[in-house]
Amino acid sequence: MSAKFIHDDFLLGNKFAEELYHNYAKNQPIIDYHNHLPPQQISENIIFDNITNVWINGDHYKWRAMRTLGINEEFITGGASDKDKFLSWAKTVPYTMRNPLYHWTHLELARYFDIYDLLNENSAEKIYQETKEKLNTEAYSVQNLLHKVNVEVVCTTEDPIDTLEHHQKIKESNLNLKVSTAFRPDKAILIDEEGYNTYIDLLGKSADISINSYQDLRDALAKRIAYFDDNGCKLCDHGLNQIYFEEFKESEIKSIFEKKRANKSITNNEVLKFQSAILLFLAETYHKFGWVQQFHLGALRNNNARMLRVLGPDTGWDSIGDYSQAQKLSNFLNALDSKDKLTKTILYNLNPADNEVMATMIGNFNDGSLKGKVQYGSGWWFLDQKDGMTKQLNALSNMGLISCFIGMLTDSRSFLSFPRHEYFRRILCNLLGEEIKKGELPNDMEWIGKMVSDISYNNAKEYFKF
Repeated sequence: MSAKFIHDDFLLGNKFAEELYHNYAKNQPIIDYHNHLPPQQISENIIFDNITNVWINGDHYKWRAMRTLGINEEFITGGASDKDKFLSWAKTVPYTMRNPLYHWTHLELARYFDIYDLLNENSAEKIYQETKEKLNTEAYSVQNLLHKVNVEVVCTTEDPIDTLEHHQKIKESNLNLKVSTAFRPDKAILIDEEGYNTYIDLLGKSADISINSYQDLRDALAKRIAYFDDNGCKLCDHGLNQIYFEEFKESEIKSIFEKKRANKSITNNEVLKFQSAILLFLAETYHKFGWVQQFHLGALRNNNARMLRVLGPDTGWDSIGDYSQAQKLSNFLNALDSKDKLTKTILYNLNPADNEVMATMIGNFNDGSLKGKVQYGSGWWFLDQKDGMTKQLNALSNMGLISCFIGMLTDSRSFLSFPRHEYFRRILCNLLGEEIKKGELPNDMEWIGKMVSDISYNNAKEYFKF
């Protein structure tokens, strides 16, 4: 093929889309306010030995595709060599057409390595060697990979028991980009999960509190929130099936927690009451510290019990859940708002059936106190592809103000994932460009261009105040 698949006007369908992207979106810095990058690798500024280590290991999107093609697990998460794993991925890529992996793969090869060849079995050997040679240089260290695509802020995700030592080292190094963290206390909430008491012991140790009562638990969590805040944290994140909200009495919660600590069984209703109570406590504490709270709702996790036993969680066996979301979420937000303790909030849904639920829910609690206080978050996980992002943008536009939207994030474990911001920006500009072409929006490049710049960067900059 003579023409490049990834070219300057990729996904941009007309001159209006091209102008919006190239003049108002392309050069905006990246604020990636939610991801799962390992801060130790940033702190140590590691150099990856080859592309498999930075691109395939840990990427359950790619793993699912390879398994679907019939590739043996040995060449996915098993003991095969890094090169053989890459060759297996290269064999898979042509079969991923119309899956976002096809676009992401070629965007990432282009933006990081200036490689515009299509990845397949024929090109794999050459691309593996070329990327290996580049990755083995200082120019491709982790920190330089971030600089290469104009990243200004990355916000990783840590458990309350984390020491944050790597974030502290990054801060001391005067790195020319901000690396923050988000507080992820789900293990302290999910009282029915296996190993809960063991985790609570670890939490108590990190907070230097012996956790024997519900008040001890709250004290420990509050102490860890203060510790995270002292280390520059301004966000939390929760990955829950749904928001919990059951009526409860304080005496009930004390009793439920004591029963659990004594290794006694608790009922499903007691589980829901406890989870409701601790989630409300945490949300009120976030408000006290002025944090942004994020709720990722609707994943049905660890569906394949056999493979969970073999490989553990976060290895590609999750899907979209069909949980009821609206009523409990409304009750939860209302309970906080009624006390004037609702902090800035971002809601993400995994089930596309909930798009309009989330897009309308945010309007119930945007009270005029600040711009876009409650946000409908970008397309997440299974929805962070062209169709999913377009539907999210349309739902938000139809039922809210897309002009106040804080834009895209990667939610990724890979240092090569940041072209997803470019992907989002191209999709946004094409959506607006098509409507200008049809006469559904005015040909007012100054105003619409400003809106594109705001969604790409300025709104997040103002919202998070990093």
